[in-house]
Amino acid sequence: MIKIVKIGGNVLDDEAALKRFCRDFAALEGPKVLVHGGGALASRLQEKMGQKPLKIQGRRVTDADTLQVVTMVYAGWCNKQLVSLLQAEGCNAIGLSGCDGNVIKAAKRKPLEIEGKPVDFGFVGDVRPVSVNRPLLEALLAQGLVPVLSPINHDGAGKLLNTNADTVAACVAAALEAELWTCFEKDGVLADVNDPASVIPFITEADFLRLKASGIIADGMLPKLENAFRALRQGAQKAVILNAASLSKGIGTVMTL
Repeated sequence: MIKIVKIGGNVLDDEAALKRFCRDFAALEGPKVLVHGGGALASRLQEKMGQKPLKIQGRRVTDADTLQVVTMVYAGWCNKQLVSLLQAEGCNAIGLSGCDGNVIKAAKRKPLEIEGKPVDFGFVGDVRPVSVNRPLLEALLAQGLVPVLSPINHDGAGKLLNTNADTVAACVAAALEAELWTCFEKDGVLADVNDPASVIPFITEADFLRLKASGIIADGMLPKLENAFRALRQGAQKAVILNAASLSKGIGTVMTL
């Protein structure tokens, strides 16, 4: 079974944790794809450049200046750093953005109504499983290569678009009918964000709606859960959210429909 592993959160900012993750990812058996974010680094670079990062419900608003920054960070530094670390572990990784090989096309997001008001997310791209170039990914995997996908995609008409990395991972998992493993710095979805031991082992879609309404799941966790359930509905075989340090064990919060 193909594994689609998404890495993000503070792990990308922790040199020791990132090296450990790359070692564990390289050791995973079978075909695999790595999808990464890099939002914390992008936000810091924006601030150094005098820009103010803006997120709504955990999703970044991407104006023209922000698009340049996230492209440099995601498709540049983060992607190539991960590829080089994986190569050091004997994992023959190849870094790609959506325009490379036309691996993922996106459609510019139309303004969304949030809390009764239209919100324009700017140069943000929405993707679906059919947006993923499955034959190309399968061909790369068949050659023993490990694709490392940044969340910078394109519209096919010369425009780059920023896509939430959790969305990219979910769509790739659905397109390849694979397992979706979402890794970050916590042990799973927490019932209490202040209690690292309050991991919820299983969450159904009905549970998610209840936890979202109560505010237990909020902010950056929303796109993780929303995309996990969307992936399962669209063809993914499994969805789990776990600590990057537990990748070799595969233990975390399992989502079920």
